[in-house]
Amino acid sequence: MTFDVVKTFTFLFVAVLVQVSILGAYTPLGGTPDVVLVLLISIALLRGSIFGAVAGFGAGLLIDIAHLGALGFTSLLLTLAGFWTGRYGETTAQDRFHAPYTSVAVITVLYGFAELALRFVIGEPAPAGLIVSGLPATVFLNLILTWPAYAFARKLFPASDPLDRVHEVRLLG
Repeated sequence: MTFDVVKTFTFLFVAVLVQVSILGAYTPLGGTPDVVLVLLISIALLRGSIFGAVAGFGAGLLIDIAHLGALGFTSLLLTLAGFWTGRYGETTAQDRFHAPYTSVAVITVLYGFAELALRFVIGEPAPAGLIVSGLPATVFLNLILTWPAYAFARKLFPASDPLDRVHEVRLLG
């Protein structure tokens, strides 16, 4: 478990460096690819909700420090993204082919609207037109990044004993 934490920290630290230094200014089709979000979703699907939330908080804190913005802003959003993606992975079997793609598409859209709402609540400028107009391109670019990111995360975090994981949720009653 400790080795997973070190691998996750290293993996997300490099992703934050790439995101902040290279991809931050790169806007093809009007959207920005979010490699940190895609990698966080991949890790959370494979390791669960608590691990995803802690990884999201750490990655968000690194991004907040790098941007010198409101400390905790991105941390809150990525913590929620990591937790809910991990919860989805725990309850619906992350071995399904569509799970990473569905997660990336849904979480990218929710992340965009949550960022807009949170900026509005704390009194920062919240240009809804920029976020909404760039959202389809961002979703598309994140979906392109999903396959290599998830494949790399599966190699980095191999599945534990298959009998220990929950494969399906059964309702009682």
